Amino acid sequence: MEALMPALDAVFLAPFRDMVSLPDFLIQVIWEGFVSGILYALIALGFVLIYKASAVFNFAQGIMVVFAALVLVSLFDMGVPAWIALILTIGVMGILALTIERVVLRKLVNQHEAILLMATIGLTLVLKGAGQLVFGGEPKTMITEELGFSTGSSDWEVFDGIVIFQHIDIAAAVIAIVMVAALGVFFSKTRIGRALRAVADDHQAALSVGISLNQIWAIVWFASGIVALVTGIMWGARSDVSFALEIIALKALAVLILGGFTSIPGAIVGGLIVGIGEKLFEVYWGPLFGGGVEAWFAYVLALIFLLFRPQGMFGERHIERV
Repeated sequence: MEALMPALDAVFLAPFRDMVSLPDFLIQVIWEGFVSGILYALIALGFVLIYKASAVFNFAQGIMVVFAALVLVSLFDMGVPAWIALILTIGVMGILALTIERVVLRKLVNQHEAILLMATIGLTLVLKGAGQLVFGGEPKTMITEELGFSTGSSDWEVFDGIVIFQHIDIAAAVIAIVMVAALGVFFSKTRIGRALRAVADDHQAALSVGISLNQIWAIVWFASGIVALVTGIMWGARSDVSFALEIIALKALAVLILGGFTSIPGAIVGGLIVGIGEKLFEVYWGPLFGGGVEAWFAYVLALIFLLFRPQGMFGERHIERV
C-alpha cells in the first residue's frame, strides 16, 4: 500500500493542490476551456437542428464549418472587401445548405437512417475533395482584424495573479452565446420553432395539420449553414483555417452524446463539459498520460455516457414495448 501512495498522490492529490495554490492559473485554464466549450456547443447546435427536424445525423456539418471559413478567406484573398466577402459567404453557405437539402435529403425521405447517414458521409467526402481542389490544402489565416476583431489581449489581476483574456476569445464567446441564445429563442418561441418541434415529434401528424416538411427542412438546413459559417470564423480566428478544423468539429459528436441529440440545452451543457473538462485534464493530469489528453478526452467521456445513459443528459429515453 505504501508503494502505491506516490502514484495515488500524483493522480488525486497533486493536481488539486496545484489548483488551490495557483487559483489565477486555474481561472485561466477554465476560461480557455469555456471558450472552446461554447464553440463546441455552437457546432453541436447545427447537428441538433437538423436531427430534430429530419432525424438525419448530418455528418457533413464538420466539413461545412471548414468550407465556410475557406470561402470567406478566399474571397478576401481575391480582393473582395471583408464585409462584402462575409455577406457573399452567407449567401454561398445558404445556397449550399439548401442545395444539400433539396438534392440529397429530399430524395431520401423515409429511407432507413443508415442510408441517410451514409449519404451525409459521402457528402463530406465530396465537399472535402471539392474544397481541396478549389482552395488548396495549405492553411490560411482568418481575416480577423479586417472583420473588426481585435487581436490583442487584456491582463486582469485575479487572486494576486494575472489572467490573460485574448480579445478574440472574448469575441468568440460573446458571439457564440448570442448565436446559441438567439437560435434557442427562435426555435422555442416562434411559429416556425413550434412547427419544428411538431415535425420532430411526428412527421405524419405535422403534415396532417398543414405544416410543410420541405419548408421546415429548408429553414433548418439554412440555419445550419449560417451556424457553420459563424463557427468557422471563430475557430479560424483562434487558429489557422485548414481541413484540420474538421477534426475539431467532430468533437461535437461527443457533445451530442453527453447532451442528447435533440436537446438545445443539452448541446450547450455538453459543450461546456467537454471544453472545460478537456482543458483541466490536459493541464493537470495530462503529464501522467504523456500529454495529448485533449485529443481523446471527449470521446472517452462520451463512451462512459453511452454505457450508463445512452440518451444523454437531456435526451428522451425511448422505450419499445413488445
